[in-house]
Amino acid sequence: MGLTENHKAHAGGNAEAKTDLNHPTHYETAEQDKISLAQKLIYGLGGFVNNLLAAAIGGMTIVLNLGLGMNPALVGLLGALPRLTDALTDPIMGYLSDHTKSRWGRRRPYIFFGAIAAGIVFMLLWQLPVGKSETYYFWFFLIGSLIFYLAYTVFATPWVALGYELTPDYHERTRLMGVQNFMGQMAYLVSPWFLWIMQYDLLFDDIMIGAKWLAIAIGIFTICIGILPAIFLKERFKNVPANQITAQRNNIEKNIPIQEEPPASLKDFFNGFGATLKFAPFLKLCAATFLVFNGFMLVSSFQFYVIIYYVFAGDQSLGAEYAGWVGTLSAISTFCVIFIITRLSTRIGKRRAFFVSTGISVFGYCLKWFCYSPEHPLLLLIPAPFIAFGLGGLFTLMGAMIADVCDMDELQTGQRREGMFGSIYWWVVKLGMAAAIATGGFLLNATGFDVALGGEQAASTLIWMRFFDIVIPVIASLVAIWAIASYPITEEKAHQVRMALEANRGIPG
Repeated sequence: MGLTENHKAHAGGNAEAKTDLNHPTHYETAEQDKISLAQKLIYGLGGFVNNLLAAAIGGMTIVLNLGLGMNPALVGLLGALPRLTDALTDPIMGYLSDHTKSRWGRRRPYIFFGAIAAGIVFMLLWQLPVGKSETYYFWFFLIGSLIFYLAYTVFATPWVALGYELTPDYHERTRLMGVQNFMGQMAYLVSPWFLWIMQYDLLFDDIMIGAKWLAIAIGIFTICIGILPAIFLKERFKNVPANQITAQRNNIEKNIPIQEEPPASLKDFFNGFGATLKFAPFLKLCAATFLVFNGFMLVSSFQFYVIIYYVFAGDQSLGAEYAGWVGTLSAISTFCVIFIITRLSTRIGKRRAFFVSTGISVFGYCLKWFCYSPEHPLLLLIPAPFIAFGLGGLFTLMGAMIADVCDMDELQTGQRREGMFGSIYWWVVKLGMAAAIATGGFLLNATGFDVALGGEQAASTLIWMRFFDIVIPVIASLVAIWAIASYPITEEKAHQVRMALEANRGIPG
């Protein structure tokens, strides 16, 4: 179906299209497609809670090694195994959310009760009894983590899906995800200081007591803030019937009848799961995120060890302080990155903006080899702003691009499946994250690191730690750029899909 000039001039009702010989068509956001700043901030608070929980459960596990002397490989397994379960429950939760029909909507009830459950379980998880064996702590923490991630999924998966449906506009989606990512990054202003807080001897007798009280504070905050999106945000597709009329498929050239939405069932779940995994544009986004984020996660713990044992010769207190400053600078830099990439995306497109942000982060990773220096510790701060472009750009752009994918999927299936797409996206991320965290512990052992040696680690150990810390995320990021190069949904393509959907529904949006 070709687009009329009226379509180009009135995207979503009254948005104006701009074009010239050198640039593709650009559509201005219609007034009715805009999300108020207050609504963006409230959705962003959900991102803050989401990132805070993820950072805390990952960052605080280092105390199992430093405070309890647990083998790093076991600590890695404790980080990985629950995420495997979490990755399996995410698609189920997404499916349930897509098929829920209630007076409060498809997403909001789960967000509300999930935030409360996640906060309570997180507090209890860190109340570890004293004087137990390594095996006891392993199983205590493993079982508790499994329960925590189940509650976390009930909150996070519908919250993610809600963001995909808040606006139908191509650029407003990027702005929403920019605000959400901006708010979410505030969690990383405080999370780099968790280790310092837990071992601060003026407050706590030891690092494990510090972990107990920090968990209580995080749990209470999760409950109080996590419920706000459920209370104040409205769903655009509260009860969505399947489109019952002929729609355009693929490149909008073939007319194919869209079938009625099947009733919720195990068979329908697996059919939807399989169809989602076969959707090529979505797979490219998953691959890029898998590589950029999990390349970073694979060596995330190495940064602490490199700073403490290479730059500061085993001084945990001083190393933790500088690591805190690096983390804080990274978080502050990410705020700037989100603003830059959001603005850049509206000018050059989401795909090209991804190339820019990921390329700059590769440069930052390479700088680590020269700037992580025992003679000049302040140089630690230099790579941080460049590296921040990686994750800052990634999670600003990917959410907006998945929202576009959901529209294309509706055109083909007649169903709104934000929950399934969002959950499988994070399923892929978490599956890779589980492998990354587990492998990270074994990689640390492979370097020859021994916590009992303190600052007397072998020279070869320090070299391998530095090598892994740099080379792995660089290679992963470069492959991600290659993967996203063929992503097909441009602004013009997204506009065509939206016009077809609005014609099918008989109403805008």
